[in-house]
Amino acid sequence: MKLPEEPPRDCPLCPRLAAYRAESRAAHPEWHNAPVPGFGEIGSEILILGMAPGLSGANRTGRPFTGDHAGKLLYATLLRLGLATGSYGESADDGLSLVNCRITNTVRCAPPANLPTPEEVKTCNRFLLGELQAMTRLRAVLALGVLAHAAVVRASGLPQARARFRHGAIHELPDGLLVADSYHVSRYNTNTGRLTEQMFVSVVLALRRRLDEAS
Repeated sequence: MKLPEEPPRDCPLCPRLAAYRAESRAAHPEWHNAPVPGFGEIGSEILILGMAPGLSGANRTGRPFTGDHAGKLLYATLLRLGLATGSYGESADDGLSLVNCRITNTVRCAPPANLPTPEEVKTCNRFLLGELQAMTRLRAVLALGVLAHAAVVRASGLPQARARFRHGAIHELPDGLLVADSYHVSRYNTNTGRLTEQMFVSVVLALRRRLDEAS
């Protein structure tokens, strides 16, 4: 299968993100400090979509959610439910492998304060669209948070009113693609109890049941 287009290492499309990347390279030249590519096989049936790399997490390691606090719950859940094998060591060379799923972010570069602007999300949507098109066996997207949900609906060419974000909801788009919504596995959400481990596990299990029923 053909791999999707990824933004170049020195992607200039979002000036604010490019400047922030340059600052990080100067301070930490040993880090990845570049757009973070997707992780997992392009022939997978499930795409897990986050918001953006964390500055000292995925931006450092070069693998989505790896080194971020959010990765602890995400990868523990994938390992628990058989969607990953190995062990999560918070580094890109920890040997962890994904099973029938792929992980990427809505915005590929780390943003200041961990929050991309709407224009940056719109600009980077071309890469998400390319990923969706390249994943020819794709059946479902697990959207982590409102921003990721909105991005995949945009990439699918639908108005937001057709599928509004709601934690635990599973939307079926006109082309048959399922979009499962979960609150983001961020430190804020887990520390405040807005998202618990069991809540997140329940969302993933519900999505897997839906896929099994449709098989």
